[in-house]
Amino acid sequence: MISLRQLSLQAVLCPVPLEKALLAHQLAESDAPVHAAQVLAEPPGLPGRPEHPLLVPHTQIRPPSMAHVAGRAALIHSIVHIELNAIDLALDIVWRFAGMPDAFYRDWIAIAAEEALHFRLLRDHLVSLGFDYGSFPAHDALWQMAERTRGDILARIGLVPRTLEARGLDASPAVKRKLVGAGDLEAGRILDIILRDEIGHVAAGNRWYRWLCEQRGLDPVSTYAALVQQYDAPRLRGPFNVEARRLAGFSDEELAALEAPRA
Repeated sequence: MISLRQLSLQAVLCPVPLEKALLAHQLAESDAPVHAAQVLAEPPGLPGRPEHPLLVPHTQIRPPSMAHVAGRAALIHSIVHIELNAIDLALDIVWRFAGMPDAFYRDWIAIAAEEALHFRLLRDHLVSLGFDYGSFPAHDALWQMAERTRGDILARIGLVPRTLEARGLDASPAVKRKLVGAGDLEAGRILDIILRDEIGHVAAGNRWYRWLCEQRGLDPVSTYAALVQQYDAPRLRGPFNVEARRLAGFSDEELAALEAPRA
């Protein structure tokens, strides 16, 4: 019988966003065995992507104006793109890294399904504004970090859910204010759902990061600083959503390190 991890790899390879989201939902309902010890070879073509949006360097993405519907749609589109990447990132952890407890894989399958819900909610709202996923350019910074951490599960967990996705906790209040301030109350409602779920996703990252550190006899705080340097991860800048980060399981020591002056 095909394993849950093999099915996850098939979903990452899917190039059609709405089909990928559906596959993520189906995986959350699947009773396929995990086969945690199974080592899977990486195929070409990861992740599966549609022809559009055009992917450009993040420096070419300009902050859109909220004065017009196209600007609001561009901002929403950027979040839709993040959520599609988040589906792939969750599923990629499942197929790529063997030897973890079954609960680890089940956690990330559930997370992928929630990311798929976020993608569909935002994409449907984007369509209601007269646009669609692919209407605007996007960048590939999230997947680039996945590529850099492909060989070490500790780095992947430390630098994707606990760093890049945790940045979403910090950014969410300001993004919501922009969109609601421009009159888009529906976008604000969707962002509330996403923030609620993302706290849980980052919490899973914290939980499994600490589990891995314990297994390897590592200090979580100093190890995180070393990973940031080794993999050239973004240095986080405030303001930080301290309340959300506490709910997601960041310790007082970790929060203090965020606020420490940079050398």
